[in-house]
Amino acid sequence: MSDDDFFSVVHRQRACREFSERDVPDVLVAQVLDAAVFAPSAENHQPWDFVVVRDANLRARLGDLFKQAWIGGGREFSAPRVPPALLANVDAGMDGGFASAPVMIVVCADAERTLNVTVPSSIFPATQNLLLAATALGLGSALTTITTLFADDMRQLLGLPEHLQPVAVVPLGWPAKPLGPPRRDPFADHTHRDRYGTAW
Repeated sequence: MSDDDFFSVVHRQRACREFSERDVPDVLVAQVLDAAVFAPSAENHQPWDFVVVRDANLRARLGDLFKQAWIGGGREFSAPRVPPALLANVDAGMDGGFASAPVMIVVCADAERTLNVTVPSSIFPATQNLLLAATALGLGSALTTITTLFADDMRQLLGLPEHLQPVAVVPLGWPAKPLGPPRRDPFADHTHRDRYGTAW
């Protein structure tokens, strides 16, 4: 991959909340997972575990957890700060859009292979690699964490041992429609030279 290809992928990566029914071959799932495990991790303990959920019943149950968490307080919490169009898009994702993804990857942290304080610095770089790899392959994906409010339900549903902490769920599939570019502020709007307040 050239530098241009890499930056093109970075500039295209965005959340997908509506998926087509088209299947995602295991070889592509393997590619995104291979990219994930090349992320840095605290002390190189690589504390990630991934549960690839294809079973329709399990995906539906995870979809119910999305909906339950959103209706049970997530929407009310987000609504005052989220523009109406984005809120409607998230509504659609929580109300079945995510559950329509043919694959859900549950990203877990192994408490026996890391300290609790280093879970985010290990797990989220791996998840970002996964998202970028999905974009490079033309797949849609989204980083979601709201279902982890029901960690015990997820443990029971997926047979997770007690030392595995679910940290994120990444729906993965072919986008139902073109996603368009993400909307981001220019980096210079949030960058300072030497001291805060000195423009880049």
